[in-house]
Amino acid sequence: MAAARLEKLGYRAGVWEGRLSGVSGTDAPRLEVTAGGASVADVQIRGDGAGAWIVSIPIPAAVLGDGIAVFAVTEAGSSGLPLAQFALAVGEPADDDMRAELGLLRAELDLLKRALRRLADKA
Repeated sequence: MAAARLEKLGYRAGVWEGRLSGVSGTDAPRLEVTAGGASVADVQIRGDGAGAWIVSIPIPAAVLGDGIAVFAVTEAGSSGLPLAQFALAVGEPADDDMRAELGLLRAELDLLKRALRRLADKA
């Protein structure tokens, strides 16, 4: 899925939706979604009839609380290529976006740590 691209379609009824394109094959791609270091269950992937896939990610109530919840979408398996990230801010509004930026940086750091661990395990 090196050329895969996941575009945000929006939020509806507690579900984040995106359109995954650039995926070869006819089988639904396998994705891993994490929030706060924990896997998100019940992710649905369905064809859109135009050669792409619609990805539906339910927002678990357990990750929502005052602050920022950052979600990371990666390719499942050994490659773990990052496809998308999104953040939800809940509670008191922030004066600036520093908390959201910090949350995104932490999520990216977690992705890098996992990739380095996979490389170290292969070596």
